[in-house]
Amino acid sequence: MPRDALLDKVLAYAAEHGIADKSLREIATGVGTSHRMLLYHFGSREGLLAALVGTVEEQQRGVLTALATGPDDDGAAVMLRLWEQVSQPDLRPFVRLFFATVGLAVQGVPGTEGFLGNLTAPWLDRGGEAQRHLGLPVDRAALRLGVAVTRGLLLELIAGTEPADVDASYRLFVQMWQGFAPR
Repeated sequence: MPRDALLDKVLAYAAEHGIADKSLREIATGVGTSHRMLLYHFGSREGLLAALVGTVEEQQRGVLTALATGPDDDGAAVMLRLWEQVSQPDLRPFVRLFFATVGLAVQGVPGTEGFLGNLTAPWLDRGGEAQRHLGLPVDRAALRLGVAVTRGLLLELIAGTEPADVDASYRLFVQMWQGFAPR
């Protein structure tokens, strides 16, 4: 089975069953393949997790691009719609997996090489494209702050903070951004 097709199957399985606590053999059985095939394509369980998180992150960056294409959009509206997307309950297993994989990568676990190098830069690039499309000056420092705030609030969300409280914090961040953003 080709790597991308296998990754799609693992993505669907992870969405339904979660995989953070599953062995490579359990994941393989769940998607109808062998653990050897997963090893062949991803090198290790951690390599599979890194590939899976990378795929979900790319999908979410695609959402950002799509959100920033409306004719009447402004930065705040795009930020709020993106938050609604990334904070929805059905994505929380992937948010948990994201943080688990970051934890593995910062420890230097084999299979996660290169993961940290692509952690934020692709978001900054895609955010810059969105800012240009919206007619806003590109501010990579502000974009990095937005990524950090979003990730921090996602961590709060999966840690059990009331979703309404987390949403209120994000909305406050957007208001603050509006007050300081160059026009």
